[in-house]
Amino acid sequence: MESFFGVLKSELLYLQKFDSIEHFQDELKQYIEYYNHKHMKAKLNDLSPVEYRTQVLEAA
Repeated sequence: MESFFGVLKSELLYLQKFDSIEHFQDELKQYIEYYNHKHMKAKLNDLSPVEYRTQVLEAA
């Protein structure tokens, strides 16, 4: 979790100014969607977290 929050802060929080809490919530939802489905990680064999979990479940 610490790693996720570190990446979240550096890729979202520190790069934008938010007009309202609603704007922040919308951006956060979009970021989480991106992180889970499109963000490739070297530790996961260059797959997104969802792709990696799917691959592991299919192999089991």
